[in-house]
Amino acid sequence: MSELTVTVLRLGLLVLLWVFVMSVASVLRTDLFGTRVVTRRPAPAKKPARSPRRPVAEPSTPRPQRGSRIPTQIVLTTGPLTGTSLPLRDSGVLIGRNPECTLVLDDEFASGRHARILRAQDGWYVEDLGSTNGTFVGQYRVGDPVPVETGTAIRIGRTVIELRS
Repeated sequence: MSELTVTVLRLGLLVLLWVFVMSVASVLRTDLFGTRVVTRRPAPAKKPARSPRRPVAEPSTPRPQRGSRIPTQIVLTTGPLTGTSLPLRDSGVLIGRNPECTLVLDDEFASGRHARILRAQDGWYVEDLGSTNGTFVGQYRVGDPVPVETGTAIRIGRTVIELRS
């Protein structure tokens, strides 16, 4: 082997060693200091521009009637965040430990992107996103999207979530 080849191999191994050391340091930092908490504030609502000739009609969203069984919010009934509630959105709710999730869980048995609650035409569904410890609806482990109704218990680690109207 030529001198140049040996030098290139040495430099390549040195770079790989530093990449490994930096990734270990990153994992240790995450384990020691936990995930970063991001405060989320809703963006201020923009007022529609008014035309002097004709008024602008705002789109109306149908509200569920009183006493209906359509879920409108998520309530955490067990776990570190007991009592927390969130409104259900048509775009769905992403649940996990990552700060990018809609519902950020402080549960060591939850994955970064653990599960998703999504809306379909016929109701709400819960879907596991390939988590390590699984998502349970009742006593059954979820893989593919499974329909959930009001009052159904969804367990993620030590956290139990219910959909309520």
